[in-house]
Amino acid sequence: MKFAVSYSTAHFEFDPDRLAAYARHAEACGFEGLYLPEHLVLYPGATLHNFEVPPDLPFADPLETLAFVAAVTDRLLLGTGVLLLPYRHPVVLAKQLATIDNLSKGRMRLLSVGLGTLAAEAAATGVDFRTRGRRTDEAIDVLRLLWAGGADGVSYHGEFFEFDDLVQFPKPFGATTLPIHIGGSSAAAARRAGLRGDGYFAGGALLPDERAAQWELVRSTAAEAGRDPDRLEYTRWSGLDMTEERLAAFAAQGVTRVVVSATATDPAEQQDELSEFAQRFLSGGS
Repeated sequence: MKFAVSYSTAHFEFDPDRLAAYARHAEACGFEGLYLPEHLVLYPGATLHNFEVPPDLPFADPLETLAFVAAVTDRLLLGTGVLLLPYRHPVVLAKQLATIDNLSKGRMRLLSVGLGTLAAEAAATGVDFRTRGRRTDEAIDVLRLLWAGGADGVSYHGEFFEFDDLVQFPKPFGATTLPIHIGGSSAAAARRAGLRGDGYFAGGALLPDERAAQWELVRSTAAEAGRDPDRLEYTRWSGLDMTEERLAAFAAQGVTRVVVSATATDPAEQQDELSEFAQRFLSGGS
């Protein structure tokens, strides 16, 4: 089982020194990586996860922030949970992600993408909210095509993106692609993970039988598409109060990675929370 942490500048103080300390401590504790969320815009009355949120929450850009995290750490993998893919142009995004992966020497490897639930974000970026699923599918294909393409160029002709003979370097660090995990809590997200994803980052508040059905949908969709379902990773959220029994249940369900987040507001207490978790489930705390 792999263990990672998340950090949200919207929930904790937007302070680079505090973020750096959190990331360094997570790395010292032995966590695999750090995830950041994304929201481009908010507005009065916006609702996330069934809760109305203050519109002035400071959601930092996750890619810019992950480049900063890479600079202040040595080993920590960089992740998004989730990047709102339909609102980013894949040609630009492919360049950004490959650049971060090179600057971090191959650590931009926990990319998770999703569709987003706020129609205002789609409108603000000129995207038809109803088409964001199809747009995401094309964007994933374009990302992989550009990363794998050679000096002779690659072409793409889809519903949303179209180009001929494009050449884009640098490539991901020592690779021809980056892993792309699909985040979400719907049947459509599960099918997308099976068809196009390297893994599934399950979200939402679902019952255990619904969770099991979704993961089975991921695997069956992959198998029907001729892909090996055993190669797909399965990431789940958990609280810091996770027990050995809970961990065993996750393993039995096929989970390969657990993501936790500190809940305290005081930086020292946050580090203590991560240390205590690491002492129970990793090789040791710091």
